[in-house]
Amino acid sequence: MLNKYARAFFTRVLTPFAAFLLRRGVSPDAVTLIGTAGVMAGALVFFPRGEFFWGTIVITLFVFSDLVDGNMARQAGISSRWGAFLDSTLDRVADGAIFGGFALWYAGQGDDNVLCAVAIFCLASGQVVSYTKARGEAIGLPVAVNGLVERAERLVISLVAAGLAGLHAFGVPGIDILLPIALWIVAVGSAVTLGQRVVTVRREAAEADAAAGQGNEAEAT
Repeated sequence: MLNKYARAFFTRVLTPFAAFLLRRGVSPDAVTLIGTAGVMAGALVFFPRGEFFWGTIVITLFVFSDLVDGNMARQAGISSRWGAFLDSTLDRVADGAIFGGFALWYAGQGDDNVLCAVAIFCLASGQVVSYTKARGEAIGLPVAVNGLVERAERLVISLVAAGLAGLHAFGVPGIDILLPIALWIVAVGSAVTLGQRVVTVRREAAEADAAAGQGNEAEAT
């Protein structure tokens, strides 16, 4: 849901900036690489130290590269399979860094093994949710379902909660509870989304196999 409407909104907002970068000779692939490096730095430098507010600020500044690079490619008329592959692959790297940063905090100074495990589950389930759709499409199925919690929802829920939780360091009491709540929400939502996609792929595969069987029978007659 968020992915559909938020992406359309921010694409319009960021179009002038994308055009500016093209005029400066910056390539879409460079934006993809820089954006991913910035997200990883924000997540793996700040989050393991519990500096959630500043980490979220840094990540937010770079996460919009995911929209800018595609916008640039479309404006320049150079959209390619390689660009789409690079963008999708580095999205998984960036997501892993974010939830990995949370896990490192709870494994270290955060001292909470349960929340460390929840953060790791968020990391792994997010990767598998993306894989199920990609794998389903690779075997010729439409995978006509998005699910409860897609990448956009995972990022918004976790980063907003992390940024607000970071205000605890500035003297706001009790607000640090938001991050654990967000991680549980993302974990449960990702599990539900994974189930939705697996069920959809199973149904579509059965329908495709049945249709193929009928076609073979018709040819035999």
